[in-house]
Amino acid sequence: MTPTSRRWVRIAFAGPGAVLIALVVMAGMTLWLPAGKAGIDNLVLPLVLAPLIWAGLFFHACLDRRLGRVAIVAMVLLLVHSGLIANRFREKISTPAEAHR
Repeated sequence: MTPTSRRWVRIAFAGPGAVLIALVVMAGMTLWLPAGKAGIDNLVLPLVLAPLIWAGLFFHACLDRRLGRVAIVAMVLLLVHSGLIANRFREKISTPAEAHR
């Protein structure tokens, strides 16, 4: 890879990639965080942590010397949390009328 293309890949991971992955991680966190006493901790905590997740991904993409490690960390986070979200959408939600059958 040429230095110019490496720079553009790093910019892609630090810019729109970090934002996209932070949003997917935020949506996926609601599925594995406990609900808490009020039942809303799993919704509020990802909203509060979203800027910190973005900042961590951004600075990791900017400061890590190995671009491959940046890509692996970003892709693992993206795949795990998008898999959690996809699994939630695949679950069949039964309606009250179906429950009586």
